[in-house]
Amino acid sequence: MRDILLIALFAFLGAAVAGVLGACVLLLTRRRSLTASLTVVAAVAVTAMLAGTLSVAQAMFLSAHDLTVVTTVVAMAAVVSLATALLLGRWVVARSRELQLAARSFGDGGDFAAPDVPATAELAALGGELAATSAKLAVSRQRERALESSRRELVAWISHDLRTPLAGLRAMSEALEDGVAADPDRYLKQIRTEVERLNDMVGDLFELSRIHAGALALTPSRISLYDLVGDALAGVHPLARQYGVRLVGDRIEPVPVEVDGKEMSRVLGNLLVNAIRRTPADGTVAVVAERCPDGVTLSVTDGCGGIPEEDLPRVFDTGWRGTHARTPPAGAGLGLAIVRGIVEAHHGHAAVRNIPGGCRFEVTLPAAEG
Repeated sequence: MRDILLIALFAFLGAAVAGVLGACVLLLTRRRSLTASLTVVAAVAVTAMLAGTLSVAQAMFLSAHDLTVVTTVVAMAAVVSLATALLLGRWVVARSRELQLAARSFGDGGDFAAPDVPATAELAALGGELAATSAKLAVSRQRERALESSRRELVAWISHDLRTPLAGLRAMSEALEDGVAADPDRYLKQIRTEVERLNDMVGDLFELSRIHAGALALTPSRISLYDLVGDALAGVHPLARQYGVRLVGDRIEPVPVEVDGKEMSRVLGNLLVNAIRRTPADGTVAVVAERCPDGVTLSVTDGCGGIPEEDLPRVFDTGWRGTHARTPPAGAGLGLAIVRGIVEAHHGHAAVRNIPGGCRFEVTLPAAEG
């Protein structure tokens, strides 16, 4: 037993010296290629075995023949180990370089495609993660381009919508100032109308900026859909009468919801005003509120004739105002974007789909607990 312990001690001391030297070499070559590191590791393993063997051989006074045999065996093992380490290192480095070249597509705005060659499990997992990240970046770039396009369109439309009333206000004020207005009272009434229109536009822009900044502060309270829809219908009744549109709201379930009453009234008001303005005279705008598997659904159906299928994904985008084939819009294309922002702030979602003769806007909200 004592001999075994001595052999283990001498072998450990010899291997430890080789291990310390190998660690120092690895520290010096840590920034070099993986091939060099693998070669050093293989060399350390063989050197540690050789050093341990030589230490035990010297302590046990092996014959020269036996020492030569042991040394030859270790040397052959060292050759095979170093060759294997070099081949493995070159193979891994080659796969890493192919992955590196494929990853350069990120900087060029392209899509990443993992190399179609065998690789280690770690490199394959890294390639899969890069491919998933590439897909997410592609979606983000597409969303960013869409948002930038919407911003440019919004700036152009807002500039046009502001220029027209401002020019009218300037002309009417100059006429009143010069005393050439044939009907001053009519001019003053028109000025007030244009000012109210500009005030509404500025209010919509402020609301939209709060939504985009995540600064929309909600004050939820328990309220019945029946009361919410009833107040909204009463608010737009004069506009519907002006346009000759019938309002129908006889399918309203008294379902309770936890919402900000003021903000949700704005949502319903925007949807109803939009529907009334796009429905021809003698048409009908219907409001339905009912339970659904996800909570409750509020829907507003109009008689606009439908929205082109290619425009449906853009309906709730900022600044979208439809095609020339539909009724000319009266706003700056902010109402539906505000609707989506407020609904999503309530953890709901808004959607639109075509129906025979018109379209239906649907707002889904979580039902109140209990």
